[in-house]
Amino acid sequence: MESRSTTVEGVRMRWEEQGEGLPVVLIHGIPTNPGVWRHMVPLVRYARCLAWEMVGYGLSIPQGRGRDISVARQAEYLAAWLTAYGIEKAVLVGHDLGGGVAQVMAVRHRERVAGLVLVNAVCYDSWPIPRVRLMRALGGLVEKLPNPFLWPAFAQLILQGHDQWRRGWESLPVHWGPYARGDAAEALVRQVRALDPEDTLAVAGRLPELRLPARLVWGAADEFQKIEYGDRLAGDLAAPIDLVPGARHFVPEDHPERVAAAIEELLRELRLPAAGTA
Repeated sequence: MESRSTTVEGVRMRWEEQGEGLPVVLIHGIPTNPGVWRHMVPLVRYARCLAWEMVGYGLSIPQGRGRDISVARQAEYLAAWLTAYGIEKAVLVGHDLGGGVAQVMAVRHRERVAGLVLVNAVCYDSWPIPRVRLMRALGGLVEKLPNPFLWPAFAQLILQGHDQWRRGWESLPVHWGPYARGDAAEALVRQVRALDPEDTLAVAGRLPELRLPARLVWGAADEFQKIEYGDRLAGDLAAPIDLVPGARHFVPEDHPERVAAAIEELLRELRLPAAGTA
């Protein structure tokens, strides 16, 4: 994928792009970055994949200092970026926090969203997970930790979310790298302090009104975002859910073919070219 960046309303925004066709915007979660889609994007042909980086995450961590980087605000950053980049309408694909951003974006800017694919997404009051709540409560102490002391906890969190062991280990430098460039603890604490389930609760009641083409993909063994929430979200969106047996949280990395298949199905529903079609 080609890395690109531009300044939108005074904020330097970064994304990675590949392909041609209907814009499919990929939104990562915490503590990841656009690299979470690296194994999936090559499987999605006949679509213009744009892996957008949330403000204050990944290589855009410095842009988060002094700014609101909540899920609700990320949806507005995303809308502004789409406008600046000349994209009128796109399919949104969100994992983890990115799924929450996609929900807020769809409710607030329904006319900009062609469809939704949500993968182990935060929703309702399913988040933050207990470990993240603890980090937020101890933020004053955690943010002073040197990077070598934070690394083991970071690695454990990432590995716990994988059912494919080798893929989990391979992902560690991808996601730790941006944090390691600076003060990892300070960046992580800034991110977790911005997490507020009210952002998704505020739009939950309007999800059934969206009537958007949608697909869900969920790891059946996800300990971070329980399948019960996935089922509820699928019901509110009137969308099918692909339950991946044995899969945990990082489905885009462990089972990229399942996410790619969901995107292809959605593209077919939109009567647009999809991977594998003539």
